[in-house]
Amino acid sequence: MLNISEADLQDLRARLRATRWATPWPLAPWEAGTDGDTLRRLVEYWASDYDWREHEAAINALPHHEGAVHYLRFDAERADAPPLLLANGWPSTFLELTGLASRLSSPSRFGGRAEDAFTVIVPSLPGYGFSPQRPALEQAPHTHDLWHRLMHDELGFARYGVHGSDIGAGDVSRLAQAYPDAVVGLHLLDAAPPASYDAEGLTDEERAYLDEEAAWSAAERGYSLEQSTRPLTLAQGLSDSPSGLLAWILEKYRAWSDDFSSFSDDFVLTQASLYWFTNAISTSFRPYYERYNRLVPAVERVEVPTAFARFPADLGARKPRSWVERNHDVVRYTVMPRGGHFAAHEEPELLAGDITAFFSAVFPRR
Repeated sequence: MLNISEADLQDLRARLRATRWATPWPLAPWEAGTDGDTLRRLVEYWASDYDWREHEAAINALPHHEGAVHYLRFDAERADAPPLLLANGWPSTFLELTGLASRLSSPSRFGGRAEDAFTVIVPSLPGYGFSPQRPALEQAPHTHDLWHRLMHDELGFARYGVHGSDIGAGDVSRLAQAYPDAVVGLHLLDAAPPASYDAEGLTDEERAYLDEEAAWSAAERGYSLEQSTRPLTLAQGLSDSPSGLLAWILEKYRAWSDDFSSFSDDFVLTQASLYWFTNAISTSFRPYYERYNRLVPAVERVEVPTAFARFPADLGARKPRSWVERNHDVVRYTVMPRGGHFAAHEEPELLAGDITAFFSAVFPRR
């Protein structure tokens, strides 16, 4: 549970008020990074009228539990509902998934059917504020091992479904790869590339995807390269400057979303506050460094039935079904009409519907 001291709250506000602003450039807003006017407005609000205590109370009212990792548990509105783990990515927290978890655990509250309910578990990624980062970089248990321990050993779910986006998609894919007898189905918003492929055997759609991915990487992937290669240099500045931390996160909410206006000022600042008060930005970079340096198992071939939901404004290129099938047993592939990287917050109804339809097929109701 959160209980941020008044001293820490006042320290944050003092740092925000003392921000030394970067010299602006003669460019259009957002052309070369976070828009200065937008950032100034949010920093001023964060330092004055933003009510952290209101959001702290709302976060504390969530169904928190501790096990192999910190997690939220949303009990289903019907008995014997199948269990489902939801995993977020970066720069998110468990908070992004609470609306989706409510829809899936209590669908009748949102116009759905009670018989479609799940018991939903939302674990905190290690190092993302509420779950401590693992002490060693390359030694087991890895994140997916901790999540299986939580779901199978501690909560007693013999079989369960998993969903993930971004960093979380990689972890639930490793989970399904390592524990296929326990994972009944895998629902993804992102998928790891194949370890190798024959360029001569690519389809035209796959070639177009790789060209699009290369263009996006050249223009947009600088953040990932820094977080993968020199994360501690970046982390020091973002751990010391709340306006810098907000600028780093804010740019991603705008660039990776389909409709930036779907994120209220309070939502963005609460996410930034969680990173700030738990001093988690440094440890949140760990998955990038570990993946880049091959300190976590690669996703090679997942035989668990897999669904892939493709949101049009998600970061990078739009993966075709045949590309995802190179690593996964794809039984459902959905092209969404709208939405981006933070689909659980942007389009919870679309995402909940796709998750429900998939698991209704692979995890039939009793």
